[in-house]
Amino acid sequence: MTGFEQQLTFLFVADLERSAAFYEGALGLDLVRDQGDCRIYRVAPSAYLGVCERPDRVEPEGVIVTLVTDDVAGWHARLVDAGADVVAEPEHSEHYRIHHAFYRDPDGHLVEIQRFDDPLE
Repeated sequence: MTGFEQQLTFLFVADLERSAAFYEGALGLDLVRDQGDCRIYRVAPSAYLGVCERPDRVEPEGVIVTLVTDDVAGWHARLVDAGADVVAEPEHSEHYRIHHAFYRDPDGHLVEIQRFDDPLE
């Protein structure tokens, strides 16, 4: 049995163009496939985010999209400049040993920008 080669998370959104402005514009993710009512973005070499227009099925509770980077402060500044909804300013969590901040996308999905204190542990 082999392991997995890629990871893909799908989010349902009410307005695909509005969400595309957030994921393509504010976050700068590369669009790798446009399926009409779904767009798939590359987050990392083998990790993807699918954003699909389903106005009747938007349920953001219980979903967190976490994007890992060494530059939490830089991403925070970029997202603030883009007008993103800031839920929690960058801070350190001693419990999880991370530095992170939270934002809401246009449909209310929680997006976390995070850095591990020591990614090898």
